[in-house]
Amino acid sequence: MALRLLAVFVALVICWSVPQLSRWRDDRWFRGWVNRLGDLSGPGRVAVAWLVPLVACALVAGILQALPFFDIAWFVFAVIVLVYTLGPREVEADIDGVLRASDTLRRDEAVVRLQHDEEPLPWFAPALVEAAFYAALRRRFGVLFWFFVFGPVGAFGYRLAQWLGRQASLALDGDTRTAARRLADALDWIPAHLMVFAMALVSDFDAVVGAWKHWHRQSGSPRSRLEPDFLGAVARAGVDADVEAGDGYVQDVSDPLAELEDARRVIRRVLVVWLAVVAVIVLGAWFA
Repeated sequence: MALRLLAVFVALVICWSVPQLSRWRDDRWFRGWVNRLGDLSGPGRVAVAWLVPLVACALVAGILQALPFFDIAWFVFAVIVLVYTLGPREVEADIDGVLRASDTLRRDEAVVRLQHDEEPLPWFAPALVEAAFYAALRRRFGVLFWFFVFGPVGAFGYRLAQWLGRQASLALDGDTRTAARRLADALDWIPAHLMVFAMALVSDFDAVVGAWKHWHRQSGSPRSRLEPDFLGAVARAGVDADVEAGDGYVQDVSDPLAELEDARRVIRRVLVVWLAVVAVIVLGAWFA
Protein backbone atom coordinates (compact mmCIF):
# COMPACT_ATOMS: atom_id res chain seq x y z
CA MET A 1 0.00 0.00 0.00
CA ALA A 2 2.88 2.39 0.69
CA LEU A 3 4.13 2.02 -2.89
CA ARG A 4 0.63 2.64 -4.22
CA LEU A 5 0.30 5.79 -2.12
CA LEU A 6 3.63 7.05 -3.42
CA ALA A 7 2.56 6.28 -6.99
CA VAL A 8 -0.63 8.31 -6.45
CA PHE A 9 1.33 11.29 -5.13
CA VAL A 10 3.72 11.17 -8.08
CA ALA A 11 0.91 10.78 -10.64
CA LEU A 12 -1.11 13.66 -9.15
CA VAL A 13 1.90 15.95 -9.18
CA ILE A 14 2.60 15.06 -12.81
CA CYS A 15 -1.03 15.67 -13.81
CA TRP A 16 -1.15 19.02 -12.01
CA SER A 17 2.23 20.11 -13.34
CA VAL A 18 1.80 19.01 -16.95
CA PRO A 19 -1.84 19.60 -17.98
CA GLN A 20 -0.82 19.09 -21.63
CA LEU A 21 -0.83 15.35 -20.88
CA SER A 22 -4.57 15.37 -21.56
CA ARG A 23 -3.72 15.27 -25.29
CA TRP A 24 -2.10 11.86 -24.86
CA ARG A 25 -5.08 10.21 -23.16
CA ASP A 26 -6.25 8.66 -26.41
CA ASP A 27 -9.01 6.05 -26.34
CA ARG A 28 -9.23 5.42 -30.08
CA TRP A 29 -7.58 2.01 -29.66
CA PHE A 30 -10.37 0.99 -27.27
CA ARG A 31 -13.13 2.27 -29.55
CA GLY A 32 -11.60 0.27 -32.38
CA TRP A 33 -11.47 -2.84 -30.18
CA VAL A 34 -15.12 -2.47 -29.15
CA ASN A 35 -16.23 -1.93 -32.74
CA ARG A 36 -14.50 -5.17 -33.77
CA LEU A 37 -16.82 -7.03 -31.39
CA GLY A 38 -19.91 -6.14 -33.39
CA ASP A 39 -20.96 -9.79 -33.66
CA LEU A 40 -21.57 -9.82 -29.90
CA SER A 41 -24.20 -7.93 -27.93
CA GLY A 42 -25.44 -7.41 -24.41
CA PRO A 43 -23.45 -8.38 -21.32
CA GLY A 44 -21.29 -10.79 -23.37
CA ARG A 45 -19.92 -7.98 -25.51
CA VAL A 46 -19.29 -5.84 -22.45
CA ALA A 47 -17.47 -8.69 -20.70
CA VAL A 48 -15.17 -9.43 -23.65
CA ALA A 49 -14.50 -5.74 -24.39
CA TRP A 50 -13.66 -5.04 -20.75
CA LEU A 51 -11.88 -8.20 -19.63
CA VAL A 52 -9.45 -8.82 -22.50
CA PRO A 53 -7.47 -5.55 -22.12
CA LEU A 54 -7.82 -5.90 -18.36
CA VAL A 55 -6.17 -9.33 -18.41
CA ALA A 56 -3.38 -7.94 -20.60
CA CYS A 57 -2.79 -5.16 -18.06
CA ALA A 58 -2.78 -7.69 -15.20
CA LEU A 59 -0.19 -9.83 -16.98
CA VAL A 60 2.12 -6.86 -17.54
CA ALA A 61 1.74 -5.72 -13.92
CA GLY A 62 2.40 -9.24 -12.63
CA ILE A 63 5.52 -9.68 -14.74
CA LEU A 64 6.90 -6.29 -13.69
CA GLN A 65 6.17 -6.95 -10.03
CA ALA A 66 8.12 -10.21 -10.26
CA LEU A 67 11.24 -8.41 -11.45
CA PRO A 68 14.02 -7.49 -8.98
CA PHE A 69 15.17 -3.96 -8.06
CA PHE A 70 12.60 -3.24 -5.33
CA ASP A 71 9.51 -3.11 -7.54
CA ILE A 72 10.85 -0.10 -9.45
CA ALA A 73 9.51 -1.41 -12.77
CA TRP A 74 6.05 -1.99 -11.25
CA PHE A 75 6.11 1.47 -9.68
CA VAL A 76 6.91 3.16 -12.99
CA PHE A 77 4.16 1.16 -14.71
CA ALA A 78 1.70 2.11 -11.97
CA VAL A 79 2.48 5.82 -12.37
CA ILE A 80 2.08 5.57 -16.15
CA VAL A 81 -1.30 3.83 -15.79
CA LEU A 82 -2.49 6.40 -13.26
CA VAL A 83 -1.45 9.34 -15.41
CA TYR A 84 -3.27 7.74 -18.36
CA THR A 85 -6.46 6.86 -16.48
CA LEU A 86 -6.88 10.07 -14.45
CA GLY A 87 -8.65 12.89 -16.22
CA PRO A 88 -8.97 13.49 -19.14
CA ARG A 89 -8.48 16.87 -17.44
CA GLU A 90 -8.16 18.00 -13.85
CA VAL A 91 -11.58 18.96 -12.52
CA GLU A 92 -10.15 22.00 -10.70
CA ALA A 93 -8.77 23.31 -13.99
CA ASP A 94 -12.20 23.10 -15.64
CA ILE A 95 -13.83 24.79 -12.65
CA ASP A 96 -11.20 27.53 -12.77
CA GLY A 97 -11.98 27.97 -16.45
CA VAL A 98 -15.56 28.82 -15.52
CA LEU A 99 -14.62 31.03 -12.58
CA ARG A 100 -12.02 33.03 -14.52
CA ALA A 101 -13.81 33.31 -17.85
CA SER A 102 -13.47 36.82 -19.19
CA ASP A 103 -16.79 36.86 -21.07
CA THR A 104 -19.96 34.85 -21.56
CA LEU A 105 -18.67 33.00 -24.63
CA ARG A 106 -15.57 31.70 -22.84
CA ARG A 107 -17.65 30.88 -19.79
CA ASP A 108 -20.04 28.77 -21.86
CA GLU A 109 -17.09 26.96 -23.48
CA ALA A 110 -15.69 26.21 -20.02
CA VAL A 111 -19.07 24.96 -18.77
CA VAL A 112 -19.22 22.44 -21.63
CA ARG A 113 -15.95 20.89 -20.40
CA LEU A 114 -17.64 20.14 -17.06
CA GLN A 115 -20.45 18.06 -18.60
CA HIS A 116 -20.68 14.54 -17.22
CA ASP A 117 -23.26 13.18 -19.69
CA GLU A 118 -24.81 14.02 -23.07
CA GLU A 119 -27.25 16.55 -21.61
CA PRO A 120 -26.33 20.26 -22.04
CA LEU A 121 -25.24 21.85 -18.78
CA PRO A 122 -27.26 24.98 -17.92
CA TRP A 123 -25.95 28.06 -16.14
CA PHE A 124 -27.70 27.00 -12.94
CA ALA A 125 -25.92 26.61 -9.61
CA PRO A 126 -27.27 23.16 -8.56
CA ALA A 127 -26.56 21.65 -11.99
CA LEU A 128 -23.02 23.05 -12.03
CA VAL A 129 -22.27 21.71 -8.55
CA GLU A 130 -23.54 18.26 -9.49
CA ALA A 131 -21.47 18.27 -12.67
CA ALA A 132 -18.32 19.26 -10.75
CA PHE A 133 -18.69 16.39 -8.28
CA TYR A 134 -19.53 13.77 -10.90
CA ALA A 135 -16.50 14.97 -12.86
CA ALA A 136 -14.38 14.63 -9.72
CA LEU A 137 -15.71 11.10 -9.15
CA ARG A 138 -15.10 9.86 -12.68
CA ARG A 139 -11.89 11.71 -13.42
CA ARG A 140 -10.14 11.16 -10.11
CA PHE A 141 -11.75 9.47 -7.12
CA GLY A 142 -13.04 6.38 -8.91
CA VAL A 143 -9.61 5.83 -10.44
CA LEU A 144 -7.84 6.32 -7.10
CA PHE A 145 -10.17 4.01 -5.16
CA TRP A 146 -9.81 1.08 -7.53
CA PHE A 147 -6.07 1.70 -7.80
CA PHE A 148 -5.70 1.49 -4.02
CA VAL A 149 -7.70 -1.74 -4.03
CA PHE A 150 -6.28 -3.55 -7.09
CA GLY A 151 -3.31 -1.49 -8.26
CA PRO A 152 -2.88 -0.55 -11.95
CA VAL A 153 -5.41 -3.19 -12.98
CA GLY A 154 -8.07 -1.52 -10.86
CA ALA A 155 -7.41 1.96 -12.26
CA PHE A 156 -7.29 0.67 -15.84
CA GLY A 157 -10.44 -1.40 -15.41
CA TYR A 158 -12.32 1.56 -13.98
CA ARG A 159 -11.37 3.78 -16.91
CA LEU A 160 -12.35 1.12 -19.46
CA ALA A 161 -15.73 0.68 -17.76
CA GLN A 162 -16.36 4.43 -17.84
CA TRP A 163 -15.49 4.61 -21.53
CA LEU A 164 -17.81 1.70 -22.25
CA GLY A 165 -20.71 2.97 -20.19
CA ARG A 166 -20.64 6.71 -20.78
CA GLN A 167 -19.23 7.44 -24.22
CA ALA A 168 -22.00 8.25 -26.66
CA SER A 169 -19.53 7.92 -29.55
CA LEU A 170 -19.38 4.12 -29.11
CA ALA A 171 -21.76 2.34 -31.47
CA LEU A 172 -23.49 0.04 -29.00
CA ASP A 173 -26.91 -1.57 -29.26
CA GLY A 174 -29.46 -1.00 -26.51
CA ASP A 175 -28.74 -4.15 -24.47
CA THR A 176 -25.00 -3.62 -24.64
CA ARG A 177 -25.25 0.03 -23.63
CA THR A 178 -27.49 -0.86 -20.69
CA ALA A 179 -25.08 -3.54 -19.47
CA ALA A 180 -22.11 -1.18 -19.91
CA ARG A 181 -23.86 1.58 -17.98
CA ARG A 182 -24.66 -0.79 -15.12
CA LEU A 183 -21.00 -1.81 -14.93
CA ALA A 184 -19.87 1.82 -14.87
CA ASP A 185 -22.45 2.69 -12.20
CA ALA A 186 -21.46 -0.30 -10.06
CA LEU A 187 -17.79 0.74 -10.10
CA ASP A 188 -18.82 4.28 -9.14
CA TRP A 189 -20.99 3.21 -6.20
CA ILE A 190 -18.34 2.59 -3.52
CA PRO A 191 -16.07 5.58 -4.31
CA ALA A 192 -19.15 7.82 -4.47
CA HIS A 193 -20.10 6.73 -0.95
CA LEU A 194 -16.56 7.31 0.28
CA MET A 195 -16.71 10.81 -1.22
CA VAL A 196 -19.92 11.39 0.75
CA PHE A 197 -18.32 10.26 4.01
CA ALA A 198 -15.33 12.54 3.35
CA MET A 199 -17.67 15.42 2.53
CA ALA A 200 -19.41 14.89 5.85
CA LEU A 201 -16.05 15.47 7.55
CA VAL A 202 -14.96 18.54 5.59
CA SER A 203 -18.35 20.18 5.03
CA ASP A 204 -21.59 20.46 7.00
CA PHE A 205 -22.01 16.99 8.53
CA ASP A 206 -25.75 17.24 9.21
CA ALA A 207 -26.54 18.60 5.74
CA VAL A 208 -24.50 15.93 3.97
CA VAL A 209 -25.78 12.95 5.97
CA GLY A 210 -29.33 14.29 5.92
CA ALA A 211 -29.27 14.66 2.13
CA TRP A 212 -27.86 11.15 1.74
CA LYS A 213 -30.61 9.66 3.90
CA HIS A 214 -33.33 11.73 2.23
CA TRP A 215 -32.24 10.65 -1.25
CA HIS A 216 -32.37 6.97 -0.33
CA ARG A 217 -35.82 7.39 1.23
CA GLN A 218 -37.30 9.38 -1.66
CA SER A 219 -35.53 8.11 -4.78
CA GLY A 220 -37.54 4.91 -5.15
CA SER A 221 -34.40 3.17 -6.38
CA PRO A 222 -34.00 -0.36 -4.99
CA ARG A 223 -30.99 -0.80 -2.72
CA SER A 224 -29.90 -3.77 -4.82
CA ARG A 225 -29.21 -1.41 -7.74
CA LEU A 226 -25.73 0.03 -7.43
CA GLU A 227 -25.94 3.56 -8.78
CA PRO A 228 -24.12 6.78 -7.76
CA ASP A 229 -27.06 9.13 -8.39
CA PHE A 230 -27.18 10.18 -4.73
CA LEU A 231 -23.86 12.02 -5.10
CA GLY A 232 -25.38 15.03 -6.86
CA ALA A 233 -28.03 15.63 -4.19
CA VAL A 234 -25.50 15.24 -1.37
CA ALA A 235 -23.01 17.57 -3.05
CA ARG A 236 -25.65 20.26 -3.51
CA ALA A 237 -26.68 20.06 0.12
CA GLY A 238 -23.12 20.23 1.41
CA VAL A 239 -22.10 23.12 -0.82
CA ASP A 240 -25.30 25.05 -0.08
CA ALA A 241 -24.70 24.65 3.66
CA ASP A 242 -21.10 25.87 3.30
CA VAL A 243 -22.11 28.92 1.27
CA GLU A 244 -24.92 29.81 3.66
CA ALA A 245 -22.46 29.52 6.56
CA GLY A 246 -20.17 32.04 4.91
CA ASP A 247 -17.46 29.72 3.56
CA GLY A 248 -16.61 32.20 0.80
CA TYR A 249 -17.15 35.78 -0.24
CA VAL A 250 -20.96 35.58 -0.65
CA GLN A 251 -23.80 33.67 0.97
CA ASP A 252 -26.09 33.39 -2.05
CA VAL A 253 -26.72 29.73 -2.91
CA SER A 254 -28.21 30.77 -6.26
CA ASP A 255 -24.91 32.31 -7.40
CA PRO A 256 -23.25 29.74 -9.72
CA LEU A 257 -19.79 31.24 -9.22
CA ALA A 258 -20.00 31.13 -5.43
CA GLU A 259 -21.31 27.57 -5.50
CA LEU A 260 -18.65 26.40 -7.93
CA GLU A 261 -15.88 28.02 -5.92
CA ASP A 262 -17.02 26.24 -2.78
CA ALA A 263 -17.40 22.98 -4.74
CA ARG A 264 -13.76 23.33 -5.80
CA ARG A 265 -12.67 23.73 -2.17
CA VAL A 266 -14.71 20.74 -1.02
CA ILE A 267 -13.35 18.51 -3.80
CA ARG A 268 -9.78 19.39 -2.84
CA ARG A 269 -10.55 18.75 0.86
CA VAL A 270 -12.05 15.36 0.01
CA LEU A 271 -8.83 14.44 -1.78
CA VAL A 272 -6.80 15.45 1.28
CA VAL A 273 -9.02 13.27 3.52
CA TRP A 274 -8.65 10.28 1.21
CA LEU A 275 -4.87 10.56 1.07
CA ALA A 276 -4.66 11.12 4.82
CA VAL A 277 -6.73 8.00 5.55
CA VAL A 278 -4.56 5.87 3.26
CA ALA A 279 -1.42 7.34 4.88
CA VAL A 280 -2.75 6.39 8.32
CA ILE A 281 -3.42 2.85 7.07
CA VAL A 282 0.15 2.64 5.76
CA LEU A 283 1.61 3.92 9.04
CA GLY A 284 -0.57 1.51 11.01
CA ALA A 285 0.72 -1.40 8.94
CA TRP A 286 4.32 -0.33 9.56
CA PHE A 287 3.85 -0.16 13.33
CA ALA A 288 1.64 -3.23 13.64
